[in-house]
Amino acid sequence: MNVVDLLIRLLSAPSVTPDDAGLMDFVEAYLPGYEAIRIEEGGVKNLFLSRTFGEGEHLCFAGHVDVVPPGEGWESDPFVPLVRDGEIVARGAQDMKSGVAAFLAAMREAERFSGTLSLLLTSDEEGEATYGTQIMLRHLREIGRLPDYAIVAEPTCEERFGDAVKIGRRGSINGVIEKRGRQGHAAYPEKALNPIHKVAQVLPKMAGVNLDEGDEFFAPSQFVITDIRAGMEVTNVTPGKLKMMFNVRNNTHTDLKDVEEFVHKYFSGMDYDLRLSQSANPFVTDPDTRVVKVLDEAIAAETGERPKHSTAGGTSDARFFAEYGVKVVEFGVRNDTIHAPNERVAIDEVEGLYRVFRRVIESF
Repeated sequence: MNVVDLLIRLLSAPSVTPDDAGLMDFVEAYLPGYEAIRIEEGGVKNLFLSRTFGEGEHLCFAGHVDVVPPGEGWESDPFVPLVRDGEIVARGAQDMKSGVAAFLAAMREAERFSGTLSLLLTSDEEGEATYGTQIMLRHLREIGRLPDYAIVAEPTCEERFGDAVKIGRRGSINGVIEKRGRQGHAAYPEKALNPIHKVAQVLPKMAGVNLDEGDEFFAPSQFVITDIRAGMEVTNVTPGKLKMMFNVRNNTHTDLKDVEEFVHKYFSGMDYDLRLSQSANPFVTDPDTRVVKVLDEAIAAETGERPKHSTAGGTSDARFFAEYGVKVVEFGVRNDTIHAPNERVAIDEVEGLYRVFRRVIESF
């Protein structure tokens, strides 16, 4: 079974989060000779396969088998892969069964390695991820088997295959502000305390403002307002309360305390409550780390170009590896149709990704 046939097999499984649709059993059978650890919790399946070749360091390939729901607008059945014009159309084609197929095929062919080679798969990356990768990493730490390095095969390329790897990710801070006022009649504004008017005075100083300057790896952390609502949708009553929601995709220079101080700077003196939560922490892997350098060389050998080092985009399970001290990098096919109707991947990119991962294993 070549890498394309393998990908078609993976895409044929309707593994909408958190259902693995039997793929964990298939993967374990596909890699004989690898020792398996399986953890199932909260309806989520997690699989860790490892094989020790020598006394060297431990490299782990990681990813997820779950996909988002297909949605509407498909020209073909999203779980019956359509091969057309050099592409494969199916849900999960880019995100991220192409990456899983590539490292499975490369690991199956591995005959020698300097240390331990492994994979970590979950069926809950697209969901809350509460019982996914982090559960398995916690167990691996407890038994002393955490990898030294990890490659997460998420789609990272932008314009051309091989043009970008991710050496880090921004974090995500979510916030809710509730500003209290005093409801009243619109004809008598002096008898009310309109929270909309109060908040409107500070919005120009907050909306879209950068909280730091960023650095060579990260864009600035920006205060992005995502929702504002108040009132009863009538024209003659001023509201007694306003609710504002926001998100900050933070880099390593801004944290929860910085965001709290920023809000208080402009809401000081107002009657308000602030709730903050960090759903993901930022991280960056040193470009001189072995896994980054080996991957860069493999990409250059396969594609003829040096990939840029990026931290753009949302979050991924790479953040969990970083939290456990694992040096992690992400690389996969182009990212231009993920989560969309008629998601597709170019066959030559899938084959190229397999060859890159094979080079990494051979030279690590």
